[in-house]
Amino acid sequence: MEIAGGIKLTGFAHGGGCGCKIAPAVLQEILKTNTPQLVNDKLLVGNSTNDDAAAYDLGNGTALISTNDFFTPIVDDPYDFGRVAAANSISDVYAMGGKPIVAIAILGWPVEKLPVAAAQQVLEGARAVCNEAGLPLAGGHSIDTPEPVFGLAVNGLCDIKNLKRNNTAKEGDALFLTKPIGVGVLAAAQKRGALSEDHLKILVAQLIQLNRIGEELGKIQGVTAMTDVTGFGLAGHLIEMAEGSGLSAELFYQQIQITEGVKEYLAQRITPDATFRNWNGYSSKIHFDTGVDVMEAFSLLPDPQTNGGLLVAVNAAAQNDVVSLFERNGLAQFIQPVGKMIARQEKVVIVK
Repeated sequence: MEIAGGIKLTGFAHGGGCGCKIAPAVLQEILKTNTPQLVNDKLLVGNSTNDDAAAYDLGNGTALISTNDFFTPIVDDPYDFGRVAAANSISDVYAMGGKPIVAIAILGWPVEKLPVAAAQQVLEGARAVCNEAGLPLAGGHSIDTPEPVFGLAVNGLCDIKNLKRNNTAKEGDALFLTKPIGVGVLAAAQKRGALSEDHLKILVAQLIQLNRIGEELGKIQGVTAMTDVTGFGLAGHLIEMAEGSGLSAELFYQQIQITEGVKEYLAQRITPDATFRNWNGYSSKIHFDTGVDVMEAFSLLPDPQTNGGLLVAVNAAAQNDVVSLFERNGLAQFIQPVGKMIARQEKVVIVK
C-alpha cells in the first residue's frame, strides 16, 4: 500500500521497525557508565539488567511498569505503521506480566518531505490499537526529523507477585514462543519491492497482533521468566534470558514456527542488514548440532522481529496451565515447547 502521491513510507528510512535497533555490541558501549545508579529501594527493575521495562513499587502490592519504544517505518501505509508501532510499544508491558493503562505518543516527522496527512494517519492507527488494548493515547510530543519515527511511551500496572522478568528462568524450564519468526525477512522483501500482496497481508496481521496473553501468563506462578522477541531476534533475546539466569538453553529448531512466505524470500537471498549485525554480535555464543540447517537457521534466529512473540520459561508443574491458556486464546499451534533451559554450558544456546 502507498500513501498519497505514490510515496512509499519505508523509502524515507534507512532501516525499519525493530530492525533499526543499534547493534548489540555497539549498544553495550553506549550503555557503559561510571555514574553510580541512584539507590531507590522502590525500583524493582531498572537499567542494570536487559529487561523489557522498568518496574517501580507503588507501595500497595502493585508495580508501575514503564517503557518506551519507537522506530522508523516497517510498512509503507501510515495507518498500518501507527498500528504496528503501537502494538510493539505496548508489548513490553505485556512481557512483564502487566496491564497497560496509558500511552503517550513519540512522533518525528520530515514535514518538508512527507504529507502532514500521513502523520495524522499514523496517529489514527496508534489510537485504534490503543483502543483495542483498552488504554487511552493521552498525549505526546512531536518534532521535525530527517526520517519518520513513531512509537509510544506506555505505563502499566501489575501485582508485584505476578511481575515477570527475563533473567529468572530455572534449569529444566520449558520454553514456549507465541508467534512465528521471520517478519524481518518479509519486511526486507517489501522494502526491495519483492513482497507479494498476500504476504504483505500476512506481515501486517502478525505485526499488529497484541501480546495481551502476557497479562494472563503473569498470573501463573510457574511462569518463571518472560520477554518479547524483538530487534535482536530469537537467538539474541534467548541469550539475554539464559545469561541473565546463569544458564544455557537448548533450542529445538524444528519446533520453531516460521511465518508463511519467509522461505520463499530466503531462497531469493533477501535478508535484513540487521540480521548480520545481530549475528556478528553473538554468534560466538551459539552451537549448532549436526543435522540443523545452519544456513537457514543463520537467516532466521538473528532475524530482527518487530512486535514478536513472547518467549516464556515455564516449570514442569505449570506447563498444563500454560497450554490450556494458549488453547483458550487461539494459540493452540504454539503449545509445543521450542526449547528448554539447562545448566550452564560452554555455549549459551545449543541449537538442536
